[in-house]
Amino acid sequence: MADLILFDLDGTLTDPEEGITNSVVYALKTYGIEETNANCRRFIGPPLGPELQKVYGLDPRESVLRFREYFEDKGIYENKLYPDTIQVLETLKKAGKTLAVATSKPEVSAEIVLKHFGIRQSFDGVFGASLDESKVHKADIIQEALDAFPGQSAIMIGDREHDILGAKAHGLPSIGVLSGFGSRQELEDAGADIIVNSLADTLPCLLDEKS
Repeated sequence: MADLILFDLDGTLTDPEEGITNSVVYALKTYGIEETNANCRRFIGPPLGPELQKVYGLDPRESVLRFREYFEDKGIYENKLYPDTIQVLETLKKAGKTLAVATSKPEVSAEIVLKHFGIRQSFDGVFGASLDESKVHKADIIQEALDAFPGQSAIMIGDREHDILGAKAHGLPSIGVLSGFGSRQELEDAGADIIVNSLADTLPCLLDEKS
């Protein structure tokens, strides 16, 4: 189906709920805003600064800096791999696929997470947001990944609408996974070409076993 497989990170390869929601709760408290972890799940996936601005009217850069005060010390490690992540990556590598991460998380943070879980070596490239927030949109991050692997047919795998819309901006097919933080309705509305229950369920599509 594609030579280059682009993976979102949060909600697709790893479950970062505890770390991200704890970090958002911490950041909001510095503004005097009390919020529950459950209500902060919405911030997993999309670019954080613009989302905090949209929901609470906060300055996107300053609020992200406050988020990072907790995240870079503790939150980044309050994370876990989904149970099928390693199997999927190993299977695709054995099949000769080029694997890359395309995430709205800062690229430096993505590198830390991937190394922490011992899966960095599975990826031919890691592409993420810049720390200065000049590059946060998924379409821009996907473009960087495509530029790094010219001539390869690509597909995007993610759990939120931003992943699907970012892929569509480049005319790429996409697979939405329901094991993350987006609903089936969200993924359908965004125009996902295929929707599956888990990361493992992407393998028949990615290895052309459906045909």
